[in-house]
Parts: sequence; C-alpha cells; structure tokens
Amino acid sequence: MEDGAGTEAMLWEPLADGRVRCGLCAHRCTLAPGRRGICQVRENRDGRLYTLVYGRVIARHVDPIEKKPLYHFHPGSTAYSIATPGCNFRCQWCQNWEISQQVGTHHLVAGEAATPEQLVAAARQAGTRSIAYTYTEPTIYCEYALATARLARPAGLANVFVTNGYMTEQMLALVAPYLDAANVDLKAFRDETYRTYAGARLAPVLASLRQMRRLGIWVEVTTLVIPGINDDEAELHEAARFIAEELGADTPWHISRFFPNYELRGVPPTPPETLQRAQAAGRAAGLHHVYLGNVRTEANTVCHACAALLIRRLGFGVVENRVTAGGDCPQCGAPVAGVGMGGPQPGQRPGRAG
Repeated sequence: MEDGAGTEAMLWEPLADGRVRCGLCAHRCTLAPGRRGICQVRENRDGRLYTLVYGRVIARHVDPIEKKPLYHFHPGSTAYSIATPGCNFRCQWCQNWEISQQVGTHHLVAGEAATPEQLVAAARQAGTRSIAYTYTEPTIYCEYALATARLARPAGLANVFVTNGYMTEQMLALVAPYLDAANVDLKAFRDETYRTYAGARLAPVLASLRQMRRLGIWVEVTTLVIPGINDDEAELHEAARFIAEELGADTPWHISRFFPNYELRGVPPTPPETLQRAQAAGRAAGLHHVYLGNVRTEANTVCHACAALLIRRLGFGVVENRVTAGGDCPQCGAPVAGVGMGGPQPGQRPGRAG
C-alpha cells in the first residue's frame, strides 16, 4: 500500500515556475514548490501535488447514524466512521480540533495505516449499514474516501459525508456517484462570520448544498447556534428560508446547542430560548423536520401531515420506528422523507430495512 506521503493528488493543475493549483476545495490554493495548502495535508513536490493522508486513519469508531446527525437515513443503523488528520477550515469552536488542526499546529501527519479494502472489511465485520467520512473534513482526503466508497457500494455499504460543504463543483461531481447522504454544517448565514471565524466564505457552501440537491444526494443540515456570533433572529430566519426554498421543505435542519470549546471557551452556552427561536424560524419557513441537538429533550420524528409519532429516540438510539415498510406514516399514509425510513420488518435487523 502506498502511504499518504507517496500518493499523487487528484484535481490539480500545473502553473508556471513549478507552482500548482489545487481544485479540490473552494480555497483553490496556489502552491509554490515545497508548500502545503490551507488544509496542511496537500503538498507541492517539484511541481506535482501530493496528498499526505491517503491511508492514514486518525480516528475510527462505530457510531449510531443519528450521531452524524442523520435522522432520515436508515434510522437506527450504525456507521463505520473514519477520519484522517487535517481540515480546510479554522473554526474557532471546532469540536475535533485535536485531530483536525494538529497538522497545522505541529506540521505532523499522524494516524495508523489502513487500506480502503481493510476499512470496508472492518465495516462489514462490524455489521454497519454505512461508512461515514466524518470527524474532520472528508473533502481534504477525497482520494482516500473515494477509493473506499467505490469498494463499499458493491459490499452493500452506503457512503455518508459529514462535511463543511466547501468542496468544488468538480470534486462533488466526482464523488456523487458513490455518495448516498451528507450532513452539511451550515455554520452561519453571513459571509463575514465565515471569514472571521472559519477562514472561509459562505457562497461555496450554499453552492454545494444546491448541487447535492440536484445530484440526488440525501442532505441534512446542521447549524451550531453560538451566542453573539450566528444567533441573530433575522439570520436564523434567512437560513431557514434558504433550506426550505432551495433544498426543500423535507430537508431536516439540526439546530445544535453550543458549549464553550477550543478558542471560544469564554463564550457561554446557547440559551434554550435561542434554540426554540431557531426552531420556530424553521417551522415558520415551512420546514417539516427541525431538530434540537446537544439538549436533553427527545428528538422524535413526527408526521408533517398529521403529527403522528413516527420515530421515537432516546439519545442517539431509536426506541421505536412506526414508519411503514413502504416509507409512509401508518396513521395518514403520508410519505416520510428520507432513505430507508421504514421500521424493521419481521426477520430483519433494525436499520437494515429499506
């Protein structure tokens, strides 16, 4: 197996004087020889671009799919979740900064060696329904994720991205044939916030969301609501309207509570009332499914047509799934948006139906 340091990257072009331009994410870094991109895991070596993290797993766990969070994609199933080091964002509230930012801090590429074949075999042995490319940003290890995803499909495994959505149109088109679902982190609905707190821009994220919708990838959106940063009521309403109008009313919106972390340890936790305002904004925009995260309340799925309880959850676990095998509400017959939503039928394992 080649390790990451010896694997040529995808989606780059040569420029004059030995420089290269990376086309994987929306930063489109231009790199002189010997320089690394913003992600710190792609390097120009003598006029050719290399990935430093192919085959380097820094985290892998079996997680409930609800932890991604994906509530409308094979609910109650598990995902074999993997990550490599590095990230193309510099979020000041990063929850996984130890593995996403350590390359930039220490200029080291850590992790254990694992081939795509080994990852797929491990996922099958663990009995998961999918492989999730998560924890850090899957865009920056696209070569590795794509090689794994191509093997996962014929092995009966779905592929899931948990992403900041900052990939280029070319990169997304490349992975789309193998990508079944994505949870996209919509960090704010103000470009200034993206520039100040993440070192990025808003427009490419919105473009990726629209493209995922066009390509038929199942999409759920998460917004971590942070006091004084992205909790303005007008902004919350604008984000909700974008999701409803551009992605569709059936798109689940996960509104998560912030707790002090990383470089924002002085910011207080999000007040519950703020989350309730955000949830109200989502419902006012016409969204059928708005969930609260990082709170001690049930995150149940109810029918948007008749309000019947469809899926009851406790933490990240599905306690009861009343959705019919055909994916409908058992009370009024309305279709329930999502993939593999039907509850387990006799003789089937939970989460394997659909």
